[in-house]
Amino acid sequence: MDKLKKIALITRARNDNFFLERWMRYYGPQIGFEHIYIYLDGKDQLPPHDASGKVHIELCDRLSGSLRVMEHQRLKFLSEKAAEHFAAGYDIVIGCDADEFIVVDPQLHLTLREYLSALKIKTSVSSLGFDVGQHKELEATFDYDKGFLAQRHYALLAPDYTKPCIINKPVQWGVGFHRIRGHNFHIDPNLYLFHFGAFDFEFLKQRCMNNDLIQQGWEKHLEMRTRTISLISQQEPVKGEAMLKRARFIQKWFRPPYKWNRPSMLNKWVAVEIPPRFWEIV
Repeated sequence: MDKLKKIALITRARNDNFFLERWMRYYGPQIGFEHIYIYLDGKDQLPPHDASGKVHIELCDRLSGSLRVMEHQRLKFLSEKAAEHFAAGYDIVIGCDADEFIVVDPQLHLTLREYLSALKIKTSVSSLGFDVGQHKELEATFDYDKGFLAQRHYALLAPDYTKPCIINKPVQWGVGFHRIRGHNFHIDPNLYLFHFGAFDFEFLKQRCMNNDLIQQGWEKHLEMRTRTISLISQQEPVKGEAMLKRARFIQKWFRPPYKWNRPSMLNKWVAVEIPPRFWEIV
């Protein structure tokens, strides 16, 4: 094993403690709790519970404006923070949202830090994106005492979540970490990003009644997440590794002409069964 690199993990979130606490518990053993940096949007925020006592949690002045304006501000802020972490001695910075979990293929038996330390990164590396959702015909309401993938076995192969979250030099991320200005993306064969924004229908219903989210203009996002559940529930999910390899190929070579540095699945929403080896990971 090569010398382990120093990796920082950053996010900026508001009203997301449910995800943040699970996010810390997952990433802490992967890269070290002391290398996790959470910036809370608003000094009215209650910090998430940090059982390790080592995570860096900072309350920031709240962003303002429309959802689109705030998202541009958020990613500009996080891009600047990433540059600061590089200047402070970090070799790699991972930027992602609190409901996103980057996983090394369990078959390799490596932590995220071990895997990335041996990886040659060309500015950024992307993980194949899974938009995980509840299959309402096959899966019950979420049990909060259990893990995500122990209960949610289905997802859409979603190019929107094949994000260039992992970088080895300062960059300017686009909104949602979906792309990097002026740079291509590179999909790794052993990295996967699991997005859990649509993990449970009842959870989404509660979010739809959150006035703070509604005032920020989150209705469209909540509708998209409900659509994930509907698309998964209405399809016969594809099993096996062949579809994952095919998705990597399609996303590598096909792009929207107006977004050359974002992957595409040719406008096909493909539901898959998540391979069982991942079910106990997150």
